[in-house]
Amino acid sequence: MGDLFCGTAISQTDLDKDYWENQWQNERTGWDLGQSSPAIEAYMEQHQNVHAKILIPGCGNAHEAEFLWDLGYRDITLLDISPKATEIISQKFENKPGIKVVCEDFFEHHGHYDLVIEQTFFCALPTLMRKKYARKMHEVLNENGRIIGVLFNRNFEKNGPPFGGSIPEYEFIFKKYFQIIKMEECFNSTKPRHGTEAFINLKKIKL
Repeated sequence: MGDLFCGTAISQTDLDKDYWENQWQNERTGWDLGQSSPAIEAYMEQHQNVHAKILIPGCGNAHEAEFLWDLGYRDITLLDISPKATEIISQKFENKPGIKVVCEDFFEHHGHYDLVIEQTFFCALPTLMRKKYARKMHEVLNENGRIIGVLFNRNFEKNGPPFGGSIPEYEFIFKKYFQIIKMEECFNSTKPRHGTEAFINLKKIKL
């Protein structure tokens, strides 16, 4: 699968804004697929609600946003902690009304959404933050809101990022906050990630 993120192990406590800004400034963005995820495309093609309020956290180059805009979605928020990343995508989408770019730590964000799209954000976070991620996702989603997207369904030799895991681990993390509509091996990943991803469709529950 090649060198997805930084190529060397790093302490999870060092995965802060400065770390990700450094990755962008030095063009070390090996996680970027160069296209939107086929699994996410397939889901959104049958979603049928172009008025949904959508968040893509840790959006990177935001290929999914291009795809969504072409489908007619006009309420898309792209969030990334790196100023360089948000500078790049602000220019990329400057002529696409309905796409908002925010430079912010996801865990300090206060928007509310109908749908969150997950693609390489969860796996970039320190593993000790995964329960916090689930809680925050529950907070930012409207009633019956969903997270859809892909997670790595594998472990990595190096201590990340990216950080992998398995479906049973993810079920344990999310089941307190979400009804697990789907969490299974992804059958339509890109070729480089074939057999290494799980597709998720998680619906917010009342606590």
